[in-house]
This record gives sequence, C-alpha cells and structure tokens, in this order.
Amino acid sequence: MEELDLLKKDWKKNENSFTQVSENEIYKMIHRNSSSVVKWIMIIGILEFLFLTGLGFYFADDSYTKSLEKFHIDTLMTILTFVNYAVCIGFIFHFYKNFKNISTTDSSRMLMKNILKARKTVKYYVAYNLSMACIIFIIILISSCIYDETTINTISKINSQENAILTWAGFIGGILFVLALLLGLFWLFYKLIYGFLLRKLYRNYQELKKIDL
Repeated sequence: MEELDLLKKDWKKNENSFTQVSENEIYKMIHRNSSSVVKWIMIIGILEFLFLTGLGFYFADDSYTKSLEKFHIDTLMTILTFVNYAVCIGFIFHFYKNFKNISTTDSSRMLMKNILKARKTVKYYVAYNLSMACIIFIIILISSCIYDETTINTISKINSQENAILTWAGFIGGILFVLALLLGLFWLFYKLIYGFLLRKLYRNYQELKKIDL
C-alpha cells in the first residue's frame, strides 16, 4: 500500500485541480490490490487443500486403517473425509467466485460489498476447519474411552480412587488443555496465513469508504 499512500499525499497537494482524476486512480489501485489479495486467498486455499489431501493419502496405510477399525470409527471417518472434501471444494469455489466478482467490479460501492463478502467467506472457512478439528478430536476421545484398553484401565483406576472427583477434574482439565492447545495452534496457523491478507482487504475497504463519502 506504499504506492497508495504516495498517491494520496499527491492528491492532497493538488486536490483543488485534480480531485476527480486522483479519486479514479486511487480506486483503480485499490481495485487491483483487492483483486490480488483475493487471488492469493484462493491460491493458498487450493494449495492447503492439495497438501492436506496428499498428507491424508500418505498416512492412509494399513496401520492407520487398522487403528480406525480398532476404534470402530473407520466408516465414520470415511464419511467425514468425503464431507470435508466436499465442503473445502465448496469454499475454494467461493474463493474463486469472490475473486471473479472483485476483478469485474466497476463501482466503489460494489467493490466494498464484495470485499466484505470475501472477508466473511475466509472467516467461515477458518471457523469450519477449527470446528472439524474439534469434532475429530472428540470422536477419537470418545472411541478411545470405549474401545482402547489403556484408556479403559486409566478410567477404572480413577474410579477406584478415594479422591476420584479431583482426579477426574485433573483428567478432564488435561484433555481440555490439549484440545485448547491444538485449536490454538490451528488458529495461529490460519491467523498468520489469512490474517495478513484480511487486514489488507480491510484497509482497502476503509480507503474506499473515504472515497465514497
């Protein structure tokens, strides 16, 4: 946005004689910048999808399949995997749609509207991925409590203790801590990747509001 800042300074110096031209130039620059940002959001979304899909195929060996069968969640995880693929492809389609809408926008008001829509799509995407990670964690936890011998023995030992309530509190607290840590790492990952781009879009939106007033 350094170019835009320089152009705005020049605009202020000559606002009496070149206001209309400068507004037009600033709009074009914001338009190009917004289109570029949304294009990168789409590219990163595609790369992330391809990377995670490749990672899934890499680890989907016999031992992984046997582990799922041991926990009796092989069918459920297969369904969730296909649902996740469908939803992620849907989000990528929306990223592409947002990119096309912003690229072909010809008014500041419509560009502002499309920028907000693009930001909202990314936020929904991040919220979905965090929710899916939480759901998978809970499914694995519940199935391990039912079918994993080590977890079952741990639960039996806790129940046999005199201070079982305190032990259960510590056990559940540890699980919640691990869940919060995992979700926090995922959130930080998305914050670093998409947060920078969303902030650029928001700055563009604010600049457009000034022009539109």
